Parts: sequence; C-alpha cells; structure tokens
Amino acid sequence: MSVAISTLQDRLQAASTDFQKIQNDLSNVVEARQRLEAQLSENELVKKEFSQLTPSNTVYKMIGPVLVKQDQAEAKSNVDTRLDFIKGEMKRVEAQLKELDENSEKKKMEIVEIQTALQAPQASAST
Repeated sequence: MSVAISTLQDRLQAASTDFQKIQNDLSNVVEARQRLEAQLSENELVKKEFSQLTPSNTVYKMIGPVLVKQDQAEAKSNVDTRLDFIKGEMKRVEAQLKELDENSEKKKMEIVEIQTALQAPQASAST
C-alpha cells in the first residue's frame, strides 16, 4: 500500500511540474500575442495614414539615426507585407494558445485524478 501511495505522490509531483511548465508556456504565448496585437494596431494605423497621402507627399524611412527618402509604393507594400506576416503569426500563436489550453486542462484533470486516488486510502482508513 505504501509503495502505491509513493508512486501516486511521484506522479502528482511530475504532473504538477508539467502543469507549471504549461502555465509558463501559456503566459509566454499570451505575451507574444499581446505584442503582435500591438504591432498589428500600429501597422494598421500606418496603413490608414498612408491612405491619406497624395502622390506629391514624401515618405521617409528611419534607418538608424538617419531619415532616408522612400518611394510611396514601396513603403505601402512594406506595410502590407508586414501586416500579412503579423496576421499569420497571430494565427500561429492562437493555435499554440488553444493547444496549450487543452494540454493545461488535461493536466489539471490528471492532477485531480491523482489527488482523488491519494485521498481514497486516507478516507477508508479513517472510517
């Protein structure tokens, strides 16, 4: 009986460690999603500003400490490409988030099952 309890306690410890790791990963992915959302918002704002430009307006790109003149079409294209990339990354991060949520729930259920199994002998011993 003692060996079974020891095995369950070891499983509980391992499952708890795995659960913590999943929670850390989840936290990192949520941070990544927030950064992507900020970048998406910023780039959408830039695209909106570009839509208000006239052909006579000059666009500059900051390269290090220097502003370099850039073709409007190229600048617009760069922003569109960046937006597509960010949206793709957001889809990837959302899928990763969904997977981690599912894994977290599975691990949580495993922990509950192990805790229940550990408490069963204690409950029968006290009656």
